[in-house]
Amino acid sequence: MRGEDKGGVGPGGGGPYNSGFSPEAKPVTEADPKTRLADLVSQAVRTAFPDAGEVTVDLDRPKSAEHGDFASNVALQIAKRVGRKPRDAAQAIVAALGAAPEIAKTEIAGPGFINFTLSRASRFGVVAAIQAAGAQYGQGRSGEGRTIMVEFVSANPTGPLHVGHGRQAALGDAISTLLEWQRWKVLREFYYNDAGNQIANLALSAQFRLREAKGLVAGGDMHDDWYRGDYIKDIARDYAAEYPEDGRGDDLEAIRRFAVAYLRGEQDADLRAFGVKFDSYFLESSLYTDGKVDETVRMLVAGGRTYEADGALWLRTTDFGDDKDRVMRKSDGTFTYFVPDVAYHLTKFRRGFSSAVNVQGADHHSTVTRVRAGLQALAAGIPAGYPDYVLHQMVTVMKGGEEVKISKRAGSYVTVRDLVEEAGRDAVRWFFIMRKVDSHLVFDIDLAKSQSDENPIYYVQYAHARICSVLREWGGDESVLAGADLSALGSPHEAALAQALAQFPEILERAAREFSPHLVSFYLHDELAARLHTYYNAERFLVEDEGVKLARLALVAATRQVLANGLAVLGVGAPERM
Repeated sequence: MRGEDKGGVGPGGGGPYNSGFSPEAKPVTEADPKTRLADLVSQAVRTAFPDAGEVTVDLDRPKSAEHGDFASNVALQIAKRVGRKPRDAAQAIVAALGAAPEIAKTEIAGPGFINFTLSRASRFGVVAAIQAAGAQYGQGRSGEGRTIMVEFVSANPTGPLHVGHGRQAALGDAISTLLEWQRWKVLREFYYNDAGNQIANLALSAQFRLREAKGLVAGGDMHDDWYRGDYIKDIARDYAAEYPEDGRGDDLEAIRRFAVAYLRGEQDADLRAFGVKFDSYFLESSLYTDGKVDETVRMLVAGGRTYEADGALWLRTTDFGDDKDRVMRKSDGTFTYFVPDVAYHLTKFRRGFSSAVNVQGADHHSTVTRVRAGLQALAAGIPAGYPDYVLHQMVTVMKGGEEVKISKRAGSYVTVRDLVEEAGRDAVRWFFIMRKVDSHLVFDIDLAKSQSDENPIYYVQYAHARICSVLREWGGDESVLAGADLSALGSPHEAALAQALAQFPEILERAAREFSPHLVSFYLHDELAARLHTYYNAERFLVEDEGVKLARLALVAATRQVLANGLAVLGVGAPERM
């Protein structure tokens, strides 16, 4: 279709409106100790209580390592069903487990929780699993055979990308990568809002600046709704140079086309600076030229979901949970903004994307119900709750203790490129991802540039560089670490680090399912990097005992791999020296 403006670039990404698609996760690896333990406990429950019926064994990780590696409430689940007190049921389950080699110790706690401590071989088996999988460690299969579109940024081509678009770019790209790590086939799409009043005002703004440069109008006469950044003057200058025959700027349509193309190029440059690529670009204007908006309106009218009132065409969105019906076509014949949005999402579904997620600012809150209502009113087989939405809160930029509000280029706001040039791509990506999407984000430029433990991205990247430094100092062939005897490991710091490494696949699966990349940044900072730094400060790795040395190096090399994998998911670099 003409509306798909293919950009020709390859793949590079749950907010409160997640409709809840949650495909069953398959085991990430056959060596996964959590999956193996869950199977053993399920079998023990069936042995102890053959008539208990269907039982789901959930394993949680205790907050304190003193309480073991995993805990289960399965005894509390089935106690009433089997007519036993929870602690008695727990004792029966533990007895049925017997002497499983994967388990070093079981303990019944509180009203009937069962705490499990893994055997040393099972706990440190994760090191071998990481060595075998390498850069693929953490990948899952929950999206295997499924396709999803992730739409993000989707800015009006009326100016450079601001920091809100930057947060969308970081979130959308990371969400896309997380889904790809679960074997979803992902298409990243940018929807260009190149129609409507804002584009008309862009053309008028550029026309005014062109005429101002010619001395035909005075700067004070500029309309309040027009765009005032220096980039508008650049557009006018370049247009005048390319089209000298339109000396007075009379060809407003030519100016509009030139301005939109110019700013698409600017936004592409912003995205390149941020390291974000799209697979497809879709133009809103194509929905009109291809008749998709008219077709959508005809479908809604034919379905009996519309009515005429006050000279306007209305959609009965209250039939689908909206607080009031909404105008589709105004009395002047123009469409309200949500109508092309419905038409656009119909094209998504028709292109084969039965799953889709939109990453947008919180100002799109009101569009969620209307778009979904319009799609349901079409009666086109689109599932309820389509598409999913991730709505992020605003970004405040701080420097020197004061809020930064304007850009030299954009005038009224801070651009993504300004921030990348100031703080660096890695820091900007990390900071945009590190908070929950529904949390207001304060981007402190001074903190993002600091080389201290207070800077979260520095803290995580330094953990990776620190391990690289240890391995360089050792100077040995890392292939020998695959044969290291891990029975030499067992200190509390080593156990805590191995436990963190084993969590990585679970973190990625959950982050993909919930569209929540902040879970990965939190894990990398608060779990993995923190435990690595603690271990580094507590133990020496290059000791005289060769067996202990190789075991510890194998453990930290596995940690380096997981740090690198996690940073890669977020689109952040893993430096070897800092």
